[in-house]
Amino acid sequence: MARNADLKGLLQCIVMSLVDEPDQVRIESRDREGNLVLELRVAESDRGRLIGKQGKTIKSIRKLLSAAASGSEHRVVLELVE
Repeated sequence: MARNADLKGLLQCIVMSLVDEPDQVRIESRDREGNLVLELRVAESDRGRLIGKQGKTIKSIRKLLSAAASGSEHRVVLELVE
């Protein structure tokens, strides 16, 4: 399995390139029922940009994280926290 720090770093790299306020990006990782949960907090003004039209941007980010964690018995869950 890709290490938690690797997945967290990948997410941070992707998100920082998309937001207007990168200093407000916060990512916390935790284990829930054997799955890696990445909680993402961004500035309120950047939430829409991360979600994208019809949720396409956030879905793409989730797919990238899943691909990076492939081969693992654990799932990666991305939650955009308000």
